[in-house]
Amino acid sequence: MFAPKKVLSVCSAILMILVLASTAFAMKDEYNYMNAESLQKALDQNAAISIVDIQLAEDFKDHHIKNAIATYAYPVKSGEDTAKLNDTISQLKNSNEPVVVICPRGKGGAERTVNYLASNGIPSYRLFVLTNGQDGWPYAVESK
Repeated sequence: MFAPKKVLSVCSAILMILVLASTAFAMKDEYNYMNAESLQKALDQNAAISIVDIQLAEDFKDHHIKNAIATYAYPVKSGEDTAKLNDTISQLKNSNEPVVVICPRGKGGAERTVNYLASNGIPSYRLFVLTNGQDGWPYAVESK
């Protein structure tokens, strides 16, 4: 059958995988999400809200949500990318508005942006990721 050391090693490996997986899933809980319907309602009511769009320049030009702040910071993986957010940070610090971050699909780029904004003094309770990002936006868009 199985040697006790082998069973212990296999059980330890499984436990480690479970611990790492639960940590990865728990990290997603630290983000606030806003769905498209809620954001559209806020826009319809002219609510005070900041929309930070990190799409690439050509994607932003093709389609973006009205009044979005273009940063072109996607994928927010390098210092060059995060530097594109710095002008926006000072603008956001001068308000108390909720901030909705828009990226192509509402995943890693938006989460990295939220992390960067939070690490630069924007309170995390103000920061939201648009669920499914620009690709999942079913409402009217602007193009420039």
